[in-house]
Amino acid sequence: MQVMEFLDQADVKYEICEHVPVFSAQGLAAIEHEHGKYVAKPVIVKADDRYIMCVLPAPHKVDLGKLKGQLDAESVELADEEEIGALFPDCELGAEPPFGNLYELSTVIEKSLEADDHILFQAGTHGKALRMNMADYRAVVHPKVLEFTF
Repeated sequence: MQVMEFLDQADVKYEICEHVPVFSAQGLAAIEHEHGKYVAKPVIVKADDRYIMCVLPAPHKVDLGKLKGQLDAESVELADEEEIGALFPDCELGAEPPFGNLYELSTVIEKSLEADDHILFQAGTHGKALRMNMADYRAVVHPKVLEFTF
């Protein structure tokens, strides 16, 4: 199920932002004239034998050591492109929306996103993004809030 269909079924408001294709979260921030802290980028990690979607602000990076401790995992590593492609067959690689629950993945968000009033994210393609209220995002995704970036 695509993210817009999911949000429509949940009766959640969002704004569609169509733009020239961009291939990074910071590129999305620039083209949409949005501060990078409001651009949510998903990073997929493999924690032991399970995949987890980590959602963080565009300018941040995942601290795998911090994440490993908070997930109580033996190992945490970034998923490779082949694994990501298999997990998100309906998305362009690198344009996955931050909705792990749509793909049967646990979702964690960086604590610094928690207080933001809205987020902007790729909607499955490099040329379309969605902007929505953070409270609505949290209500439909039910992410676990952790501190795992630098």
